Amino acid sequence: MKIIRSPNAMAAWSEGFIREGVKIGLVPTMGALHEGHRALIREARLRCDALVVSIFVNPTQFGPQEDLAQYPRPISQDQALCRKEGVDVCFEPTVKTMYPSGFQTMVTLPAIARRWEGEARPHHFSGVATVVTKLFGIVRPLIALFGQKDFQQSVLVRQLVKDLDLGVEIVVHPTVREADGLALSSRNIYLSPDDRIRAATLYKSLRAGAGVIREGMTDGATVQNAMVQVVKKEPTLTIDYLAVCDPTTLEPLSYVNSRAVLLGAVQLGAVRLIDNLLVAFPRRSSSRIEGFS
Repeated sequence: MKIIRSPNAMAAWSEGFIREGVKIGLVPTMGALHEGHRALIREARLRCDALVVSIFVNPTQFGPQEDLAQYPRPISQDQALCRKEGVDVCFEPTVKTMYPSGFQTMVTLPAIARRWEGEARPHHFSGVATVVTKLFGIVRPLIALFGQKDFQQSVLVRQLVKDLDLGVEIVVHPTVREADGLALSSRNIYLSPDDRIRAATLYKSLRAGAGVIREGMTDGATVQNAMVQVVKKEPTLTIDYLAVCDPTTLEPLSYVNSRAVLLGAVQLGAVRLIDNLLVAFPRRSSSRIEGFS
């Protein structure tokens, strides 16, 4: 496995393979890799000829009071995981090479990025859109994989690729979870043992909403209330949002006609948890939960 830190060197590596007709895949990460990332890497490995994993803690997607300085950076462990999974290149640029002196350009956000996470973290998605655009320009992948846990991010990236004609196929892999349903996240290491148990409440609330839909309820407010009631039973959790949305536009749904995404974000002490469930509601048949095409 090669470790490349220079964007110019990364671009040169990619150019050599592109001339030979090699299909390059990319898994963008901020490091602190876990089993969710491993699942993305394994899926990408099946879909491409040469695989790049980027490891870059992107400062432009952190707000002033967020955990940029404390964000975990176990680079040796990350490299070991990538080697074991057959990654061809770990691209590890620095902040200075990604945002050199005089850098001024940021990507303007579409409407789908302004609600939910966009409202809670005003700086976040502009930084995500900008760094993803840069990574796609440097690595020049034909395919890139993202996790469903960051559902709004995946919707944003698909819109970005479509609007800017970036020519990258975006694959969203289902969320990888612990046995109790907690979505894997690099920030889960911040949870105390007691909070780790409480953290599964968010997933339980989403399952409650999905269960109401499965039973035939189509009123969005009723589904939302089913989720809220579960979280309220755990007083250590503060609700940021629990929403029933259209999975394409992320607009709230007053009526679940065929499909929906249940979005949730809660605060647990110093840790903010996000999660989601996709729900299909076919007429005259039982609904399906977690994924649909």
